[in-house]
Amino acid sequence: MRFCYDRRQMKDTSTANPFLIAGYSGPALFCDREAETVAVMSALANGRNVTLISPRRMGKTGLIHHAFHRIAKDDKKCRCFYMDIFATQSLAEFVALFGKTVLGKLDGFSESAVRKLAGFFKHFRPQFSINPQTGVPEMTLDIRSGDAVLSLAEIFAYLKKSGTTCRIAIDEFQQILEYPDKGVEALLRSHTQFTHNVGFIFAGSEQHVMDAMFSSAKRPFYQSAQKMSLREIPREAYRDFARRHFTASGRALSEMAFDRLYDTVSGHTWYMQLVLNVLFSYNLKRYTDADVDHAIDDILKEESATYKTYCGLLPAGQLRVLRAVAAEKNATAPTGSAFIRRHALGATSSVKLALNALCKKSLILQDDAGRYSVYDRFFGLWLGRNHLT
Repeated sequence: MRFCYDRRQMKDTSTANPFLIAGYSGPALFCDREAETVAVMSALANGRNVTLISPRRMGKTGLIHHAFHRIAKDDKKCRCFYMDIFATQSLAEFVALFGKTVLGKLDGFSESAVRKLAGFFKHFRPQFSINPQTGVPEMTLDIRSGDAVLSLAEIFAYLKKSGTTCRIAIDEFQQILEYPDKGVEALLRSHTQFTHNVGFIFAGSEQHVMDAMFSSAKRPFYQSAQKMSLREIPREAYRDFARRHFTASGRALSEMAFDRLYDTVSGHTWYMQLVLNVLFSYNLKRYTDADVDHAIDDILKEESATYKTYCGLLPAGQLRVLRAVAAEKNATAPTGSAFIRRHALGATSSVKLALNALCKKSLILQDDAGRYSVYDRFFGLWLGRNHLT
Protein backbone atom coordinates (compact mmCIF):
# COMPACT_ATOMS: atom_id res chain seq x y z
CA MET A 1 0.00 0.00 0.00
CA ARG A 2 1.04 3.58 -0.67
CA PHE A 3 -0.45 6.51 1.17
CA CYS A 4 -0.70 10.21 0.41
CA TYR A 5 0.30 12.65 3.11
CA ASP A 6 -0.01 16.41 3.24
CA ARG A 7 2.93 18.50 4.40
CA ARG A 8 1.64 18.53 7.98
CA GLN A 9 1.97 14.75 7.95
CA MET A 10 5.51 13.98 6.91
CA LYS A 11 6.76 10.48 7.57
CA ASP A 12 8.86 10.01 10.69
CA THR A 13 11.49 7.32 10.07
CA SER A 14 13.44 7.85 13.29
CA THR A 15 11.46 5.22 15.23
CA ALA A 16 10.52 1.73 14.07
CA ASN A 17 6.78 1.39 13.65
CA PRO A 18 5.51 -0.93 16.42
CA PHE A 19 2.16 -1.68 14.77
CA LEU A 20 2.81 -4.68 12.60
CA ILE A 21 0.43 -5.60 9.79
CA ALA A 22 2.18 -8.84 8.87
CA GLY A 23 4.29 -11.42 10.64
CA TYR A 24 5.19 -11.85 14.29
CA SER A 25 8.10 -10.11 16.01
CA GLY A 26 7.85 -11.22 19.60
CA PRO A 27 5.65 -10.52 22.62
CA ALA A 28 6.50 -6.82 22.93
CA LEU A 29 4.62 -6.03 19.70
CA PHE A 30 1.82 -8.51 20.29
CA CYS A 31 -1.40 -7.21 21.79
CA ASP A 32 -3.11 -9.11 24.61
CA ARG A 33 -4.65 -12.53 23.70
CA GLU A 34 -3.33 -13.72 27.07
CA ALA A 35 -6.34 -15.93 27.85
CA GLU A 36 -6.33 -17.42 24.36
CA THR A 37 -2.58 -18.05 24.49
CA VAL A 38 -2.87 -19.87 27.81
CA ALA A 39 -5.82 -21.91 26.51
CA VAL A 40 -3.87 -23.04 23.42
CA MET A 41 -0.77 -23.91 25.44
CA SER A 42 -2.77 -25.77 28.10
CA ALA A 43 -4.69 -27.83 25.56
CA LEU A 44 -1.55 -28.90 23.71
CA ALA A 45 0.35 -29.62 26.93
CA ASN A 46 -2.44 -31.92 28.05
CA GLY A 47 -2.71 -33.90 24.85
CA ARG A 48 -5.66 -32.04 23.32
CA ASN A 49 -5.54 -30.80 19.75
CA VAL A 50 -7.02 -27.37 19.05
CA THR A 51 -9.49 -26.16 16.45
CA LEU A 52 -9.01 -22.38 16.09
CA ILE A 53 -11.71 -20.59 14.13
CA SER A 54 -11.86 -16.91 13.28
CA PRO A 55 -12.53 -14.62 10.33
CA ARG A 56 -9.48 -13.73 8.28
CA ARG A 57 -7.38 -10.89 9.63
CA MET A 58 -8.63 -11.33 13.19
CA GLY A 59 -5.16 -12.40 14.32
CA LYS A 60 -5.23 -16.20 14.52
CA THR A 61 -1.84 -16.55 12.79
CA GLY A 62 -0.29 -14.11 15.23
CA LEU A 63 -1.84 -15.99 18.14
CA ILE A 64 -0.39 -19.28 16.87
CA HIS A 65 3.11 -17.80 16.55
CA HIS A 66 2.79 -16.15 19.97
CA ALA A 67 1.76 -19.43 21.60
CA PHE A 68 4.60 -21.23 19.80
CA HIS A 69 7.04 -18.57 20.99
CA ARG A 70 5.95 -19.19 24.58
CA ILE A 71 6.03 -22.97 24.17
CA ALA A 72 9.56 -22.89 22.73
CA LYS A 73 10.69 -20.63 25.56
CA ASP A 74 9.25 -22.97 28.20
CA ASP A 75 10.43 -26.22 26.58
CA LYS A 76 13.66 -25.99 24.61
CA LYS A 77 13.23 -29.54 23.28
CA CYS A 78 9.78 -28.96 21.78
CA ARG A 79 9.64 -28.18 18.05
CA CYS A 80 6.89 -25.94 16.68
CA PHE A 81 5.90 -25.79 13.00
CA TYR A 82 3.43 -23.56 11.15
CA MET A 83 2.09 -24.20 7.65
CA ASP A 84 -0.54 -22.28 5.69
CA ILE A 85 -2.23 -24.60 3.16
CA PHE A 86 -4.51 -22.01 1.56
CA ALA A 87 -2.58 -22.11 -1.72
CA THR A 88 -2.44 -25.91 -1.96
CA GLN A 89 -4.72 -27.53 -4.52
CA SER A 90 -4.25 -31.26 -3.94
CA LEU A 91 -3.10 -33.86 -1.44
CA ALA A 92 0.24 -34.07 -3.25
CA GLU A 93 0.79 -30.32 -2.74
CA PHE A 94 -0.23 -30.66 0.90
CA VAL A 95 2.26 -33.49 1.44
CA ALA A 96 5.05 -31.55 -0.31
CA LEU A 97 4.44 -28.52 1.94
CA PHE A 98 4.13 -30.71 5.02
CA GLY A 99 7.42 -32.44 4.24
CA LYS A 100 9.20 -29.18 3.51
CA THR A 101 7.92 -27.78 6.81
CA VAL A 102 9.13 -30.57 9.10
CA LEU A 103 11.82 -32.65 7.39
CA GLY A 104 15.34 -31.86 8.49
CA LYS A 105 14.09 -29.69 11.35
CA LEU A 106 14.26 -32.53 13.87
CA ASP A 107 17.62 -33.96 12.83
CA GLY A 108 19.44 -30.94 11.47
CA PHE A 109 21.14 -30.78 8.09
CA SER A 110 24.36 -32.59 8.92
CA GLU A 111 25.70 -35.09 6.39
CA SER A 112 24.72 -38.05 8.59
CA ALA A 113 21.23 -36.64 9.16
CA VAL A 114 20.71 -36.14 5.42
CA ARG A 115 21.81 -39.73 4.77
CA LYS A 116 19.43 -40.95 7.46
CA LEU A 117 16.54 -39.03 5.91
CA ALA A 118 17.33 -40.24 2.43
CA GLY A 119 17.31 -43.84 3.63
CA PHE A 120 14.09 -43.49 5.62
CA PHE A 121 11.79 -42.47 2.77
CA LYS A 122 10.96 -44.86 -0.05
CA HIS A 123 8.28 -43.05 -2.03
CA PHE A 124 10.09 -39.74 -2.42
CA ARG A 125 13.60 -38.41 -1.99
CA PRO A 126 14.16 -35.11 -0.21
CA GLN A 127 16.69 -33.04 -2.15
CA PHE A 128 18.89 -30.82 0.02
CA SER A 129 20.88 -27.84 -1.20
CA ILE A 130 22.52 -24.70 0.19
CA ASN A 131 21.04 -21.36 -0.73
CA PRO A 132 24.02 -19.52 -2.33
CA GLN A 133 22.81 -16.14 -1.08
CA THR A 134 21.90 -16.96 2.52
CA GLY A 135 23.99 -20.07 3.11
CA VAL A 136 20.94 -21.69 4.71
CA PRO A 137 20.16 -25.34 3.87
CA GLU A 138 17.02 -25.79 1.78
CA MET A 139 14.99 -28.81 0.82
CA THR A 140 12.79 -29.53 -2.19
CA LEU A 141 10.30 -32.35 -2.56
CA ASP A 142 8.82 -33.83 -5.69
CA ILE A 143 5.64 -35.63 -4.61
CA ARG A 144 3.76 -37.36 -7.40
CA SER A 145 -0.01 -37.55 -6.98
CA GLY A 146 0.07 -41.35 -7.10
CA ASP A 147 2.54 -41.47 -4.22
CA ALA A 148 0.89 -38.81 -2.03
CA VAL A 149 -0.90 -41.21 0.35
CA LEU A 150 2.17 -43.35 0.99
CA SER A 151 4.44 -40.29 1.20
CA LEU A 152 2.15 -38.77 3.84
CA ALA A 153 2.32 -41.99 5.85
CA GLU A 154 6.11 -41.89 5.72
CA ILE A 155 6.25 -38.31 7.01
CA PHE A 156 3.99 -39.19 9.95
CA ALA A 157 6.09 -42.31 10.61
CA TYR A 158 9.19 -40.07 10.62
CA LEU A 159 7.57 -37.74 13.16
CA LYS A 160 6.47 -40.63 15.35
CA LYS A 161 9.84 -42.41 15.22
CA SER A 162 11.71 -39.22 16.12
CA GLY A 163 10.05 -39.24 19.54
CA THR A 164 10.42 -35.46 19.60
CA THR A 165 7.59 -33.45 21.12
CA CYS A 166 6.16 -31.34 18.28
CA ARG A 167 3.42 -28.80 17.80
CA ILE A 168 2.12 -28.37 14.24
CA ALA A 169 -0.33 -25.67 13.15
CA ILE A 170 -2.18 -26.16 9.86
CA ASP A 171 -3.75 -22.86 8.85
CA GLU A 172 -6.76 -22.58 6.52
CA PHE A 173 -7.43 -26.24 7.27
CA GLN A 174 -10.77 -26.19 5.45
CA GLN A 175 -8.78 -26.04 2.19
CA ILE A 176 -8.45 -29.85 2.27
CA LEU A 177 -12.13 -30.03 1.26
CA GLU A 178 -11.24 -28.40 -2.06
CA TYR A 179 -8.80 -31.13 -3.05
CA PRO A 180 -9.93 -33.45 -5.86
CA ASP A 181 -8.52 -36.40 -3.90
CA LYS A 182 -11.10 -38.51 -2.07
CA GLY A 183 -11.05 -39.21 1.65
CA VAL A 184 -8.47 -36.62 2.69
CA GLU A 185 -10.30 -35.82 5.94
CA ALA A 186 -10.36 -39.46 7.03
CA LEU A 187 -6.77 -39.99 5.91
CA LEU A 188 -5.43 -37.09 7.98
CA ARG A 189 -7.53 -38.07 10.98
CA SER A 190 -6.17 -41.61 10.85
CA HIS A 191 -2.63 -40.25 11.13
CA THR A 192 -3.09 -37.40 13.60
CA GLN A 193 -4.92 -39.51 16.20
CA PHE A 194 -2.06 -42.00 16.49
CA THR A 195 0.91 -39.59 16.41
CA HIS A 196 0.91 -39.00 20.15
CA ASN A 197 4.11 -36.96 20.34
CA VAL A 198 2.61 -34.31 18.05
CA GLY A 199 -0.06 -31.80 19.05
CA PHE A 200 -2.03 -30.13 16.24
CA ILE A 201 -3.71 -26.78 15.78
CA PHE A 202 -6.29 -26.87 13.00
CA ALA A 203 -6.98 -23.23 12.15
CA GLY A 204 -9.58 -21.98 9.70
CA SER A 205 -11.41 -18.86 8.61
CA GLU A 206 -14.64 -20.33 7.22
CA GLN A 207 -16.64 -20.79 10.38
CA HIS A 208 -19.53 -22.87 9.09
CA VAL A 209 -17.22 -25.21 7.19
CA MET A 210 -14.88 -25.67 10.16
CA ASP A 211 -17.80 -26.15 12.53
CA ALA A 212 -19.17 -28.90 10.31
CA MET A 213 -15.79 -30.63 10.08
CA PHE A 214 -15.31 -30.81 13.85
CA SER A 215 -18.89 -30.87 15.19
CA SER A 216 -20.71 -33.28 12.90
CA ALA A 217 -20.84 -36.88 14.16
CA LYS A 218 -20.60 -38.05 10.55
CA ARG A 219 -17.21 -36.42 9.94
CA PRO A 220 -13.78 -37.97 10.70
CA PHE A 221 -12.58 -35.09 12.92
CA TYR A 222 -15.74 -35.13 15.08
CA GLN A 223 -14.88 -34.01 18.64
CA SER A 224 -11.18 -34.61 18.00
CA ALA A 225 -10.02 -31.19 19.14
CA GLN A 226 -10.81 -28.43 21.62
CA LYS A 227 -12.70 -25.71 19.75
CA MET A 228 -11.74 -22.07 20.15
CA SER A 229 -13.25 -19.02 18.47
CA LEU A 230 -11.18 -15.88 18.16
CA ARG A 231 -13.00 -12.62 18.74
CA GLU A 232 -12.01 -8.96 18.90
CA ILE A 233 -9.36 -7.93 21.41
CA PRO A 234 -11.17 -6.11 24.26
CA ARG A 235 -11.25 -2.34 23.84
CA GLU A 236 -9.44 -1.53 27.08
CA ALA A 237 -6.58 -3.96 26.46
CA TYR A 238 -6.10 -2.72 22.90
CA ARG A 239 -6.27 0.91 23.99
CA ASP A 240 -3.57 0.34 26.63
CA PHE A 241 -1.36 -1.43 24.08
CA ALA A 242 -1.71 1.33 21.47
CA ARG A 243 -1.26 4.25 23.82
CA ARG A 244 1.75 2.61 25.48
CA HIS A 245 3.60 2.41 22.15
CA PHE A 246 2.69 5.97 21.19
CA THR A 247 3.80 7.23 24.60
CA ALA A 248 7.11 5.35 24.35
CA SER A 249 7.94 7.41 21.26
CA GLY A 250 6.96 10.71 22.85
CA ARG A 251 3.52 10.90 21.24
CA ALA A 252 0.00 10.99 22.63
CA LEU A 253 -3.01 9.10 21.29
CA SER A 254 -6.17 10.45 22.86
CA GLU A 255 -8.75 8.06 24.26
CA MET A 256 -11.35 9.60 21.97
CA ALA A 257 -9.15 8.95 18.92
CA PHE A 258 -8.61 5.32 19.84
CA ASP A 259 -12.28 4.74 20.55
CA ARG A 260 -13.22 6.29 17.23
CA LEU A 261 -10.91 3.85 15.46
CA TYR A 262 -12.11 0.85 17.47
CA ASP A 263 -15.77 1.62 16.76
CA THR A 264 -15.18 2.36 13.08
CA VAL A 265 -13.59 -1.03 12.32
CA SER A 266 -15.41 -2.93 15.10
CA GLY A 267 -12.10 -3.80 16.77
CA HIS A 268 -11.09 -6.13 13.92
CA THR A 269 -7.38 -6.72 14.51
CA TRP A 270 -5.77 -6.26 11.09
CA TYR A 271 -7.73 -3.08 10.30
CA MET A 272 -6.88 -1.70 13.74
CA GLN A 273 -3.20 -2.44 13.15
CA LEU A 274 -3.13 -0.85 9.71
CA VAL A 275 -4.74 2.40 10.84
CA LEU A 276 -2.48 2.56 13.91
CA ASN A 277 0.50 1.88 11.63
CA VAL A 278 -0.48 4.77 9.35
CA LEU A 279 -1.17 7.07 12.30
CA PHE A 280 2.22 6.29 13.80
CA SER A 281 3.91 7.21 10.52
CA TYR A 282 2.47 10.73 10.75
CA ASN A 283 4.85 13.26 12.29
CA LEU A 284 2.51 14.40 15.07
CA LYS A 285 2.93 14.82 18.81
CA ARG A 286 -0.76 14.34 19.61
CA TYR A 287 -3.35 12.37 17.68
CA THR A 288 -7.07 13.18 17.67
CA ASP A 289 -10.16 11.57 16.18
CA ALA A 290 -9.71 13.84 13.15
CA ASP A 291 -6.32 12.24 12.52
CA VAL A 292 -7.94 8.81 12.66
CA ASP A 293 -10.42 9.93 10.01
CA HIS A 294 -7.57 11.26 7.91
CA ALA A 295 -5.67 7.97 8.12
CA ILE A 296 -8.75 5.97 7.11
CA ASP A 297 -9.36 8.38 4.22
CA ASP A 298 -5.80 7.79 3.01
CA ILE A 299 -6.32 4.03 3.08
CA LEU A 300 -9.68 4.16 1.29
CA LYS A 301 -8.30 6.44 -1.42
CA GLU A 302 -5.45 4.00 -1.99
CA GLU A 303 -7.84 1.06 -2.32
CA SER A 304 -10.54 2.87 -4.29
CA ALA A 305 -9.56 1.46 -7.68
CA THR A 306 -9.61 -2.09 -6.31
CA TYR A 307 -13.02 -1.60 -4.72
CA LYS A 308 -14.43 -0.17 -7.95
CA THR A 309 -13.24 -3.31 -9.71
CA TYR A 310 -14.98 -5.50 -7.12
CA CYS A 311 -18.21 -3.62 -7.69
CA GLY A 312 -17.90 -3.87 -11.46
CA LEU A 313 -17.64 -7.66 -11.23
CA LEU A 314 -20.83 -8.05 -9.18
CA PRO A 315 -24.34 -8.44 -10.64
CA ALA A 316 -26.49 -5.39 -9.92
CA GLY A 317 -28.71 -7.25 -7.45
CA GLN A 318 -25.78 -8.50 -5.38
CA LEU A 319 -24.22 -5.04 -5.35
CA ARG A 320 -27.45 -3.50 -4.04
CA VAL A 321 -27.61 -6.02 -1.20
CA LEU A 322 -23.92 -5.50 -0.43
CA ARG A 323 -24.42 -1.74 -0.22
CA ALA A 324 -27.46 -2.19 2.02
CA VAL A 325 -25.50 -4.40 4.45
CA ALA A 326 -22.62 -1.89 4.40
CA ALA A 327 -25.03 0.95 5.19
CA GLU A 328 -26.19 -0.79 8.37
CA LYS A 329 -22.70 -2.08 9.28
CA ASN A 330 -24.15 -4.95 11.34
CA ALA A 331 -27.34 -5.93 9.58
CA THR A 332 -29.91 -8.11 11.28
CA ALA A 333 -32.60 -9.98 9.32
CA PRO A 334 -31.42 -8.75 5.88
CA THR A 335 -34.06 -10.94 4.24
CA GLY A 336 -36.82 -9.49 6.42
CA SER A 337 -39.45 -7.20 5.00
CA ALA A 338 -38.34 -4.17 7.05
CA PHE A 339 -34.74 -4.36 5.79
CA ILE A 340 -35.87 -4.92 2.20
CA ARG A 341 -38.27 -1.95 2.30
CA ARG A 342 -35.67 0.28 3.96
CA HIS A 343 -33.24 -0.30 1.11
CA ALA A 344 -35.72 -0.83 -1.74
CA LEU A 345 -34.24 -4.22 -2.60
CA GLY A 346 -37.19 -5.84 -4.36
CA ALA A 347 -38.33 -9.45 -4.09
CA THR A 348 -37.38 -11.44 -0.98
CA SER A 349 -36.33 -14.45 -3.06
CA SER A 350 -33.86 -12.33 -5.03
CA VAL A 351 -32.39 -10.87 -1.84
CA LYS A 352 -31.90 -14.36 -0.39
CA LEU A 353 -30.11 -15.53 -3.53
CA ALA A 354 -27.88 -12.43 -3.55
CA LEU A 355 -27.08 -12.77 0.15
CA ASN A 356 -26.13 -16.43 -0.22
CA ALA A 357 -23.92 -15.64 -3.21
CA LEU A 358 -22.15 -12.82 -1.34
CA CYS A 359 -21.51 -15.09 1.65
CA LYS A 360 -20.04 -17.77 -0.61
CA LYS A 361 -17.78 -15.17 -2.20
CA SER A 362 -16.62 -14.11 1.30
CA LEU A 363 -17.81 -10.58 0.67
CA ILE A 364 -20.32 -10.78 3.52
CA LEU A 365 -19.75 -12.42 6.89
CA GLN A 366 -22.40 -13.75 9.26
CA ASP A 367 -21.33 -13.78 12.92
CA ASP A 368 -22.45 -16.03 15.78
CA ALA A 369 -25.27 -13.63 16.63
CA GLY A 370 -26.67 -13.85 13.11
CA ARG A 371 -25.59 -10.35 12.12
CA TYR A 372 -24.27 -9.67 8.64
CA SER A 373 -21.43 -7.32 7.76
CA VAL A 374 -19.10 -6.64 4.86
CA TYR A 375 -16.14 -8.97 5.38
CA ASP A 376 -13.54 -6.35 4.42
CA ARG A 377 -14.11 -3.54 6.90
CA PHE A 378 -12.49 -0.93 4.67
CA PHE A 379 -14.56 -2.05 1.69
CA GLY A 380 -17.67 -1.62 3.82
CA LEU A 381 -16.62 1.92 4.76
CA TRP A 382 -15.85 2.72 1.13
CA LEU A 383 -19.25 1.43 0.00
CA GLY A 384 -20.92 3.66 2.55
CA ARG A 385 -19.19 6.70 1.07
CA ASN A 386 -19.63 5.85 -2.61
CA HIS A 387 -23.14 5.54 -3.95
CA LEU A 388 -22.72 3.18 -6.88
CA THR A 389 -25.53 1.68 -8.91
